[in-house]
Amino acid sequence: MGLPEIAVILVLALLIFGPKKLPEIGRSMGKAIRGFQEASKEFENEFKREAKQLEEATKMSKSQPEKAMTTVASTDEAVDA
Repeated sequence: MGLPEIAVILVLALLIFGPKKLPEIGRSMGKAIRGFQEASKEFENEFKREAKQLEEATKMSKSQPEKAMTTVASTDEAVDA
C-alpha cells in the first residue's frame, strides 16, 4: 500500500469519525496490532519449543535401540563366559 492509498484512507477516516475520535481510534488500532504481534511471537516461540522437544525425543528414541543392543550383547558375553 502506497502513500496515496494511505492518504485516502486517512481522509475517509477523518470524514467518517471526525477529528476528535480519530486519535482514540488510532490508539485502539495500535494496541490491537501490538497485541496481534505479541501473540504471533508467542505462538512462534511455542512452536519452536515444541519442535525442539520433538527433535530431542526423536534422537533419544533412535539411540535407545542401540543402547539396548549393546546391553544385550554385553549380557550375552557375560553369560557365555
